[in-house]
This record gives sequence, C-alpha cells and structure tokens, in this order.
Amino acid sequence: MLPSVLARLRCPVCGEPLTGTTAGTARALRCPRGHSFDTARQGYVNLLAGRAPHSGDSADMVAARADFLAAGHYDALAAALSDAASRITVGDPYPLVVEPGAGTGHYLAAVLAALPDAAGLALDVSKPALRRAARAHPRAAAALADTWQRLPLADRSTAVLLNVFAPRNGAEFHRVLDPAGALLVVTPTGDHLGELVEALDLLRVDPAKADRVAGSLGAHFVEDAATEHRARLALTRAEVTTLVGMGPSAWHADPARLAARIAALPEPTPVTLAVRLGTHRPR
Repeated sequence: MLPSVLARLRCPVCGEPLTGTTAGTARALRCPRGHSFDTARQGYVNLLAGRAPHSGDSADMVAARADFLAAGHYDALAAALSDAASRITVGDPYPLVVEPGAGTGHYLAAVLAALPDAAGLALDVSKPALRRAARAHPRAAAALADTWQRLPLADRSTAVLLNVFAPRNGAEFHRVLDPAGALLVVTPTGDHLGELVEALDLLRVDPAKADRVAGSLGAHFVEDAATEHRARLALTRAEVTTLVGMGPSAWHADPARLAARIAALPEPTPVTLAVRLGTHRPR
C-alpha cells in the first residue's frame, strides 16, 4: 500500500486510521481498535465492513472490457478527464485521486499519468476488476469497498473524485472531498451509442438523465463547468458485444436475440461515443 494512500484510509468499521502489518507472509491493514483487513496477493485490500452487495463484473467481463479500453476506443474520454483533473488545484503537495466504481482502473491510470505528484485509489466490488486496478498504474492502489456505504477515507482527504458511468453517493463524495477539490462526472448524452440502440434495441439514455444527476448531487455539489465529447468509433462485432456488456442493457437484453442481432451488423460497425463531463464543486 502506497504511504500517501494509506495515510488517507480509514477503518470502514470505526473510522480510525489504518496502518500496515505483516504476520509471516500475510499482509493486512489494522486500526487501533483491532479491526484487520487482508491484502490479497494480487495487490488489493479488502475494506468491506460486511458482505458485498453483489460480486460485480465477472472475470470474463473484466477481461473483455480491459481489451476494449486498451484498444483506444474511449481514449477521447480518458483525455478529457485528464485535462479536467489537471485544472484542479488543492493545497496538498501529494493529492489523492479516487475513483469509486473504478473497474479496471483505466481512467484512474490516465488521470494519474497527467498528474505526476498524485496518488490514486480504485474502489470497486469486483475482485477480478481490482486485480487489474491494483496494477493499472505505479501510483495507484485498489480496495474492495461498497461505495454506497461509508467510504474508507478520511474527511476532506481527496483532491479529485472520478465518477465514470458509475453510481453517485453524493453525501459520501462530499465528505471525503477537499473543499478546493472537484468531482468529475461522466454521463452519456442522448445519442451515445445511438447506432447500436436502434440496431440492437438497447436501453435508451433517460431524457431526464441530467436532472437525475443533479438530484443525486445537488444537495452537496454545484456544477461549475460542463463539456460534451464525441468520437466516431469503428468496431468489430466482438467489440460491439463487449461494449453492450459494459452498459445497463447487458442486464436486460435476451442473450440469444442480442447475439443474433450483433451477428447481422456490418463489420466494422460505426458507433458514436457521446458523453457529458461535468465538474462539480462541493457546496
């Protein structure tokens, strides 16, 4: 565990600081009250206070997502996040970047590459994803955590929070964010993946998406900047399958019918990436 990250972590049970311990070959984090949290040999620490609400993405889903992102299809989004993060200035000489719902840590790694003095922390409930996030960047750590519960972080410990197509815990985001820091929220616009929505009968973006984001964050944050980002993708059918699996339609579509529709697509298939990036400051 990186010292600059460990110093900001807190016990998910009692909120006390955590320190590293070694017993034989076992590694763990422990608080003064004796609560102990094991570090997996793959590099992530289990900071769940109880049972995980679900297991998150499977190993196959994570592998496919990692390959898709590594191919550069969402590089425009990673660049936009990196640029926005580089504009955030806090007094901390070693700022912390945290991504709840980080998956493989792809976007966290991109932001850390743009912030040479920063450290990062990926939070997720998927163990296969955390195995990759733990090695996504030399200055990134990873922890198993339920982001709907109290985050295992000290108050005002975080300079930048990344929220990329992930749930938003407004109250906890506000608690852990430095008053001079910012929350970067990425959401799809109405025509995001529009070609696939029509051809594959996928779930459409909620027209009230912006209002729902504002509703989940408005009590704690003010949006002071917003930009839209678009890119034209050319995807193979296998990449389309992965992309659909990365979104909410994966949980609602009939697998056999979806596979038949994907098989009928031209190759490559043109697809539009269209997202909104909002910069939110704590109230």
